[in-house]
Amino acid sequence: MATYKKITKIVVSILIVLLLVAAFLFWPINTDGTLIKPNEKLLEGKTAFLAQKDTSTSAKKPNIIILLADDLGKYDISLYGGKSTPTPQIDSLAASGVSFTEGYASSSICSPSRAGLITGRYQERFGHEYQPGDRYPKNNLEYYAFKYVMNTNNWRLNDKINYPNDESIKTQGLPQSEITFADLAKKQGYSTAIIGKWHLGHNKGFFPLDRGFDYHYGFYQAFSLFAPEDNNPDIINHHHKDFTDKMIWGKGRVGIGQIRRDSTIIDEKKYLTEKFAEEAEAFIDKNKTKPFLLYVPFNAPHTPFQVRKKYYDRFPNVKDENKRVYFAMISALDDAIGRIRAKVKKEGLEDNTLIFFASDNGGADYTFATTNAPLKGGKFSHFEGGINIPFALSWKGKIKPNTVYKRPVSTLDIFSTIAAVTHSGLPKDRVYDGVNLVDVVNNNKEAHQNLYWRSGDAKAIRSGDWKLIVSGKTHETWLYNLAKDKSENIDLAAKNPSKVKELQTALQNWEKGLIKPLWPNLTYYEFNFGKQKYFVDL
Repeated sequence: MATYKKITKIVVSILIVLLLVAAFLFWPINTDGTLIKPNEKLLEGKTAFLAQKDTSTSAKKPNIIILLADDLGKYDISLYGGKSTPTPQIDSLAASGVSFTEGYASSSICSPSRAGLITGRYQERFGHEYQPGDRYPKNNLEYYAFKYVMNTNNWRLNDKINYPNDESIKTQGLPQSEITFADLAKKQGYSTAIIGKWHLGHNKGFFPLDRGFDYHYGFYQAFSLFAPEDNNPDIINHHHKDFTDKMIWGKGRVGIGQIRRDSTIIDEKKYLTEKFAEEAEAFIDKNKTKPFLLYVPFNAPHTPFQVRKKYYDRFPNVKDENKRVYFAMISALDDAIGRIRAKVKKEGLEDNTLIFFASDNGGADYTFATTNAPLKGGKFSHFEGGINIPFALSWKGKIKPNTVYKRPVSTLDIFSTIAAVTHSGLPKDRVYDGVNLVDVVNNNKEAHQNLYWRSGDAKAIRSGDWKLIVSGKTHETWLYNLAKDKSENIDLAAKNPSKVKELQTALQNWEKGLIKPLWPNLTYYEFNFGKQKYFVDL
């Protein structure tokens, strides 16, 4: 009997421990229900500005097309001498106008970069510093499994906080007080469209149709399947081994990854890169007799890696399946860009159409399909591989063909150029950070004395040929002279303490004009360059 009682006592103790562990693991994580609200003063200024009548006297308004690649590395294309993938259409676009050798994105990751591009303002000025969150850990089990059990490769989970609840998540996105380049164009009487990836909010008030666009075809999420993952022999599907792969492929196109025409969900069967070109052609055809702004943010060559066989077959000598699919996706993108330009030419609109081409950030080297070499690092990082991007501008009769501009420019300049050529003017209640590239290129002016980046405590500044990078977490600092060391291999910080101090002061002064991020970041990323470790919040 004593033995039985002893065993019972042990069993009960074990059960109590197990119950306590279960209670701890499944206990909900505290949430933050704060609803993000727009800056009321700036919102009033936006409303008043957009209500102003078009007073421009220009007889003929230029059409505007913005072609944006997704995670396309500068040396993944032949424009900058890349050998892996011939891109004759992108090369031709640049040859018809100006190619920028020192083009930069305002962020090294998708959503913040797009927020800067579409507003012409450093996105940190209005709190769009991190990727919007679709989901956060619900309980301790999810949090600790992600942090300690799952193989998350170089993604790391930040310390646990009170995560935004579902209602708070709905208020994440491009702040409603911000003015988009579609708003500018619409104010001037343009027809406006976005065809492709949005990634600036997916709830009421944040949809493309709420932000100045008359027409939208595409998806809201950071990614979507290029084609349904079925047994279609025409589509090559290539999976990756990193932890994001299952999330990206998931159960097909669901939720905010579904394809929509305006607000209607479409069961699209065609390969997206080609479909986006088709939609762009149709929009141009419909609006060819009036001014239009067409924004085409392709999702190529972002994951998932999917491509039609006809593009895959262009690279029979590439033995690495991962790289072969990636190169083929870029080739499909190049063809799509060619189709859009051909449509412009066919309709006799070349002389009156301004075309931008850029990437939202550098190549995603974590896919192992690209290295961004000779640049260092890749997407997420403030090293050149993450932010120095392919960038070109064409406007027949306004920009001399085969022009090469060798000083730093930014995707922030796209907005300011649109404002200039549409004669929309700009409100005086906020700071704008871009320049008119047509004027800069034609008069060989300096576009920017300094360019800045920030993602949490990871920061960078380029000033002339000098670049200072500050790692997140450790705050380790490196200094490079890009004129002599574009690959950022030789740290000159110890030899140039006065230059380090000068650039640190410039960064601090810039940060005085920024606000705190409007929502928290869940993860950070760790880069390892030999003995050099670099961390950046995402």
